Amino acid sequence: GEQAVKALEAGIEIVNGEAKKGLDIVGTGDMGIGNTTASSAIFAALSGKTAAEVTGRGTGISDEQLAHKIDVIRRALAVNKPSPSQPLQVLAKVGGFEIGGLAGVMLGAAAQRIPVVIDGFISGAAALIAVGMAPQLKDYIIAAHVSAEAGHASMLSYLGLKPLLSLDLRLGEGTGAALGIFLAEAGVRTLAID
Repeated sequence: GEQAVKALEAGIEIVNGEAKKGLDIVGTGDMGIGNTTASSAIFAALSGKTAAEVTGRGTGISDEQLAHKIDVIRRALAVNKPSPSQPLQVLAKVGGFEIGGLAGVMLGAAAQRIPVVIDGFISGAAALIAVGMAPQLKDYIIAAHVSAEAGHASMLSYLGLKPLLSLDLRLGEGTGAALGIFLAEAGVRTLAID
């Protein structure tokens, strides 16, 4: 539990530092291997959906590897028994440090009234944790796109978010969020035209 809190605090501190320099919009992404597994586990734990329903191929694994991945998630949930009403406990039991950091970024940004454009499946898992901890945070989240990852569309729908784009992106490294920020800024400029 302590590591989960540290991860959240790290994310909040990053945003606080940048907000002092005039940050007005945030984009989240991730770089990692294996973190779609933790993200699927978080989504299953919080939504009550089965591991099979929320698990996809991530970096493009075989059918056999996918079956193994689903089994790993199923076992992790069975052993750790995270409570769906305790998002911080879910993060601690089946999440990852980067997911906690991203959730912290979202909490920190919303506290400063700064919108957050989320990228793919991993950012979505972080949003599930952050929104679980502070439901009003949802008003500050913009879903950049729906990715090719199997559970992403149902994750966004569970969060009540409508993606701006659908480009079958698989990268997750903030590429979709960058496009989303561009669209959000274009939208603001359009509204600001006299």
